[in-house]
Amino acid sequence: MKKALLFFGLMLVGMQTFSQGDKGSRPSPPAVAKATVDGKTITVDYSQPSVKGRKIWGGLVPYGEVWRTGANETTTIEFSDHVMLQGKTVPKGKYALFTIPGEKEWTIIINKGIKWGAFSYKQDEDVLRVAVPSKKSGEFHEKMLIKASSNGLISILWENLQVDFTVK
Repeated sequence: MKKALLFFGLMLVGMQTFSQGDKGSRPSPPAVAKATVDGKTITVDYSQPSVKGRKIWGGLVPYGEVWRTGANETTTIEFSDHVMLQGKTVPKGKYALFTIPGEKEWTIIINKGIKWGAFSYKQDEDVLRVAVPSKKSGEFHEKMLIKASSNGLISILWENLQVDFTVK
């Protein structure tokens, strides 16, 4: 009986490990935005959800609530050195990138707590919060896209919306 339980347990662990192995086959595949700004590397790891005909802003992603800024695992942002984000200092390190979408303005949140999604988000772990405007993007984006440019502009684009913030 013990051997059967051990075998069954090992099978479950193996199936779980295998099912998590190919992140590229997920409906919201992983993506990376990376740029070097004044010798400092900025890396954003995220997953790309799709619109799929859904109402995104104020629907799938509610206004006024903390959002993990993507799908699957929490989106992370990493700085190879101390940076200025929207003019405020952020120490070198890897952080969770949360946002609070609004109809005209978003809150960008840099947070110490890198966990799954925004379910265990704690405001007391915030390193920085800044407000930035949102605007209509120049084109429709079926999959969420985060761009990082060498001039320090980080852009979040999804559906018909664009949100920008700067890192120097």
